[in-house]
Amino acid sequence: MKKISKYQGKKVLVMGFGISGINAAHLLVKLGATVTANDQQTPKDPKVVADLENDGIKVITGSNPVSLADEGFDIVVKNPGIPYDNPLVAKFVEQGTPIITEAELGWEIFDGHLVSVTGSNGKTTTTTLTQLMLAKSSSHNVKYAGNIGVSFSKVAEGMGPDDTLVTELSSFQLLGCPTIHPHIAIITNIFSNHLDYHKTRENYINAKLNITRNQTKDDFLIMNWDRDEWQEIARRSQATIVPFSRLNKSHEGAYEEDGMICWRGEQIMKASDIRLIGPQNVENALAAIAAAKLSGVSNEDIISVLTTFGGVRHRLQYVMEYQDRLFYNDSKSTDIEATEVALQGFDRPVILLAGGLDRGYTFERLVPYFKKHVKAIIVFGQCKDKMKDAAKQAGIPTILESENAITAVPAAWEVSEPGDVILLSPANASWDQFPSFEVRGDRFIEAVEKLTNQKEK
Repeated sequence: MKKISKYQGKKVLVMGFGISGINAAHLLVKLGATVTANDQQTPKDPKVVADLENDGIKVITGSNPVSLADEGFDIVVKNPGIPYDNPLVAKFVEQGTPIITEAELGWEIFDGHLVSVTGSNGKTTTTTLTQLMLAKSSSHNVKYAGNIGVSFSKVAEGMGPDDTLVTELSSFQLLGCPTIHPHIAIITNIFSNHLDYHKTRENYINAKLNITRNQTKDDFLIMNWDRDEWQEIARRSQATIVPFSRLNKSHEGAYEEDGMICWRGEQIMKASDIRLIGPQNVENALAAIAAAKLSGVSNEDIISVLTTFGGVRHRLQYVMEYQDRLFYNDSKSTDIEATEVALQGFDRPVILLAGGLDRGYTFERLVPYFKKHVKAIIVFGQCKDKMKDAAKQAGIPTILESENAITAVPAAWEVSEPGDVILLSPANASWDQFPSFEVRGDRFIEAVEKLTNQKEK
C-alpha cells in the first residue's frame, strides 16, 4: 500500500454502504480523514453501523439529506450505482465538490502493476482469465478486484510494488476515476448499455474511455477490433493500441485465424480447445492473451488456463447435465447483446428462460437468434409481453409464461427433450423481482438442484 497524505485532515462523505463503501470509509480514517458515511437505506445488520461508529465515523442512514451538501465536505466518495441526478449528488456537482468512486481511492493507494478491464460484456470473464494467466507465471501476488465483487481499495491495501492487480471497472466506477492510470487497459466491446444512467451513448463511451484517459504511448490499450466504430474509439487514446480480433481483422495483436488462436503471427492453440463455450469467450480469451503476452506469460501457461477454466458464476455458467439436458446459468445477461451472444454458443436446441425489468425497449433484435437457436421460451417479469412478441415474430412453437426465473425451471423441464439446453439468459436486469442478477442466478441454480435432486458441478 502506498502512503498518501491527500486525505489527512480532510472532511470526506462516503455515500453508500456496499462492501466497497464500507471499506472506503474505514480506509479514509486510516488516511487521516474525518469521515461521514451515508446510505439511503438503514442496514438490516446493526453491526454495520456499530463498526463504522466504533471507528469514529459519523453515520447517517434512511435518506440522502440534501442538507449534507452544506456541511463543507472536501470530497465525496460515491457508490457507483448512485446516479448523478440524485438530489444530494447533484448539489455537490453544482458546488464543484470533487466526487470520486472507491476505485479511484484504490488506485491512489495502490503501489504495484495495474491491469484494468472494462467493456459492455465480457468484463468479468476477461478479468478472471487475465488474472489466472498472469498468476500462473508470476512469483509475486496477482489478484483481481473491482466490479468483479471484491473491493479494489481493500485488495490494494495488502499489495506491494512487485504485485499485480487486475481490476474490472464498470462505466459507473470509471466516471469517478479522474487519475486512474493502468499500464495495460482492456476494452472488451462497447454496446449501448446503461443509457438510463448515462443519458447518451457518447456519455457512456466517454465514461469507458476514462480507463485510458491518463495512459501514454508507454502504456497499452487492448481493444476489440471487430467493428469499425471500436477502432475509431481506440484511436482516441494516447496509448499504444494492441488489437484483438475474432474475425481476423488484424494480425497486430491476438486473433483467430482458420480456427487457431494466434499472437502476432504465432499459433498458440485451437480455438475449439478453449473450455468456455461460445464466440464471446473466444473474444474474452483473445483479450486476456494479449494482456498475458504483453506481460511475458508463456504459451504453455496460457493454454493451461484456457483448457481448464470452466467459467465465472452467472456468466454462461454450466450448472449440470441431467437426463441428457444441459442447464446453464447466464443470469449476468442483463442486456440484449449478451443474450444474442449466449444463444450463438449452442448447437443444441435451446429452451430459453428470459425476461425481467422493463427498461422501455423491445426485443426484435433477438428474432433471428430465436429462429436459429430457440425451440421453446419461458417468459417472466415486467417485460414478458414484449419478449413474447419477439418470440411470436420468430415463430417459436412453444411460448409459456411463468412467474419468475425459479418457477420457469420446472416449466422448461416439462417441454424439454433429451439433447436440449435449458438456458437462463434473461436479456434484462433483475430488479423487478430480485435484488441482483447474482441472486436471480443463485435461485435458478437452487431450482435446478431441487428439480434434479443433484448439486451443481
